[in-house]
Amino acid sequence: MAVTMQINTGWSFTQVGGGEAVKDGEWLPVTHFPTTVHVELLAHKRIPDPFIGLQEWDVQWVGEVPWAFKTQFTVTEAELAAPNADLVFDGLDTFAVVELNGKKILETENQFVAHRVPVKGILKASTNDILITFASAFREGRAAEKAHGKWQLWNGDSSRLHVRKAQYNYGWDWGPVLMTAGPWKPISLETYTARITDVDVRTRVAEDLSANLDVSFSLSSEDHSIASVSLKGPDGTPVASQTSIKISHSTARAQFKLSAGTFELWYPVGYGKQPLYTIEVEVADEQGNVLNTKGERIAFRRARVVQDELIDQEGRTIFCGGSNWIPADSFLTTMTPKRYRDWLQLLIDGNQNMIRVWGGGIYEADAFYDICDELGILVWQDFMFGCGQYPAYDSFTQSVQVEAEQAVKRLRHHPSVVIFDYQIAEQSKLDLDYNDEKSDFRDTNFPARYIYERLLPSVVERLSDVHYHRSSPYSGFGKVTTDRNYGDLHQWNVWHGSQEPWHNWDILSGRFVSEFGMEAYPDIRTVDYWLGGDKSERYPQSRVMNSHNKADGFERRLELYLVENFKHAFDIESYVYYTQVMQAETLASAYRLWRRNWQGKGKEYTAGALVWQINDCWPTTSWAIVDYFLHPKPGYYTIKRELRPFTVGMTRKEKKTYADDLTAAFFTLETVLEIWGTNSTLAEKKAALEVTGFDLHSDWRETWTKDVVLAPNASTELYSGALPGQPTRTALSEVPKTIVVSARLLDASGAVLGRYSNWPEPFKFGLGLAVAVASDGESVELSTRKPIKGIVLDVEGEYAQFSDQAIDLVPDDPQVVKVVGLKGREVKVRFLGDGSA
Repeated sequence: MAVTMQINTGWSFTQVGGGEAVKDGEWLPVTHFPTTVHVELLAHKRIPDPFIGLQEWDVQWVGEVPWAFKTQFTVTEAELAAPNADLVFDGLDTFAVVELNGKKILETENQFVAHRVPVKGILKASTNDILITFASAFREGRAAEKAHGKWQLWNGDSSRLHVRKAQYNYGWDWGPVLMTAGPWKPISLETYTARITDVDVRTRVAEDLSANLDVSFSLSSEDHSIASVSLKGPDGTPVASQTSIKISHSTARAQFKLSAGTFELWYPVGYGKQPLYTIEVEVADEQGNVLNTKGERIAFRRARVVQDELIDQEGRTIFCGGSNWIPADSFLTTMTPKRYRDWLQLLIDGNQNMIRVWGGGIYEADAFYDICDELGILVWQDFMFGCGQYPAYDSFTQSVQVEAEQAVKRLRHHPSVVIFDYQIAEQSKLDLDYNDEKSDFRDTNFPARYIYERLLPSVVERLSDVHYHRSSPYSGFGKVTTDRNYGDLHQWNVWHGSQEPWHNWDILSGRFVSEFGMEAYPDIRTVDYWLGGDKSERYPQSRVMNSHNKADGFERRLELYLVENFKHAFDIESYVYYTQVMQAETLASAYRLWRRNWQGKGKEYTAGALVWQINDCWPTTSWAIVDYFLHPKPGYYTIKRELRPFTVGMTRKEKKTYADDLTAAFFTLETVLEIWGTNSTLAEKKAALEVTGFDLHSDWRETWTKDVVLAPNASTELYSGALPGQPTRTALSEVPKTIVVSARLLDASGAVLGRYSNWPEPFKFGLGLAVAVASDGESVELSTRKPIKGIVLDVEGEYAQFSDQAIDLVPDDPQVVKVVGLKGREVKVRFLGDGSA
């Protein structure tokens, strides 16, 4: 039987040659394993916390000096008697030399690649010594750049393009420069007679909902072993099995045909259950002695990515509302399964169903994908390339090939993983003919196309049934990546690019918007954390505040959108509030308008939207909708509202009609209101639409209702006409009334299915209103006699979790917000026009 021994104790580390933090020859005990250098130096208080103040810049030396880790482990005579003994390194970050008992056994240069080294002839039946020396990845990258040339990029040092390491370590426009090094994944010793080297499980669900299950596996040796393959249900009960499978030339195969109704289908969250099955492969010798077992958790589902012209499609097409994911910590070894689950549960609680693992980070931990399988989250998985023109010389592509093969093999059985892709850039005027399907590309000024359009797709096609998307963004059909009718696009003309108003999301749409966003400050407690008690820096323009916002030109861009839309104040509490409400309005508007474009079969004009980004890797101001400490910003809640199963949306637009085609002075101005509803369920929904108009500066009010039917899995237009209470104007000097319109969808019992209030923009009016807040210890009831916009709730002291934020409130529609951790404290309220500006 194969035996695995984890080598995770007794480790120590040192700076090779010594320095200020660690003396020459001084070995410090490792506090936990796996680990990296910064984590250990922090544990031993040898460096300051780079997440606080300007201290990021005080630890840059760590990434530019060599480090070493060592330990001892004992092997018994019985273990050494096994025919094979391998040291297995799941991941070394990044340039490492491994010595066993004084002999070099491995040299690495790719953080994403695992290594298996036969060591039976080097092991001793006693104490064995492992020494791993890590060179500076930054300096190695600079040397590779000198040898192979400098390439274009944005974010980080250009040498990163030559290094197969998490690219965000080099710094990004939301993250610090923290060049990690160390044994970042487990190390183990495996002894065995024969072992299962690969299990490839393919589930193919037919149109009639029957399924073919194909299990191929390989063995490390060519002998006369016999295998069995079993399929177990979600509750562990046997479903099907094959025994006495003969292994020929180290490979074997088992096939199962399952009739419709004999198994359960896996669905994305909101569309069904997520039953998970288990495949178990067992290999035994001719005498029946078990040599090795291996299991994979799988599911039965059919996922198709529709890229053709807009036509009717069979099956369930779904609107993908979700987020982009970056690594959740600058120090990856501090991530635990619980932290992954907390993050991904936030996605589910926020009514999202897809996450894109961005290419400047890592192929995530197994726990990440396991949890996505369990929760029904669809995963769009990038290969690890981000924001740059990568090289394609032989040693680089060979390393990428091994990396890609290992990644696909590890991830292919997860039902949650539906897309593999990479990143590209058109902006650099590269040789880019999308109709070229034959070239090698390595002799052009865009050599990495060889990786993206030859190497990676061949690996994915050969090793999996997962769809490969050539880029993000990518349109296909010979179209540029900004084409709105094909593929996916990154819509950065809000914030970046032409810096459009967020109200223009409807004309900035695309078939699938895989990146868009707006910055906002995090929770005030997170701000105070990075200030580290330095009150002299507690204002928006301070040096420390600027160091915790890495976006180029963020001062100008934040103020552009704030000044255009709000009358705001500059004390830090107010700046946090106004940037958060701005982000909340921006992102809610995008999801609201783009869900309107999901109009049913053949009319899926926008099929999905993934906000940049859900998370942060350190305490910072960024595009994240949840900060590093898992504190959701108000934008998280507005997205949550817009991704409910039933929503109602509105727009108002000015319609100017001239008396004739010769005049500029004689015209009429009419405000047109449009209302629509959305329904993500698979059945039509009858509801009552209730619309109420309010004048902020008088007691005028008007209400009307109509019965409506929301089409299944689509948006439905409900109303188009004049804005209630707004007279037609004939001169620009006539100031329009400040009309707020509230719309609610009510079911037969009167319960609110969805609500939204539409306000005149920009939000620069003063309200001067008070909010009556009542609490029963676990909830806050909000009610008002005048419409109020952008309510954000908080308490003094430690963080309390509110169930909703950035709330718009109108008369006769009270809302109850649940609170976790209120502990009887008084609730503080901020809203637009509260007198702070």
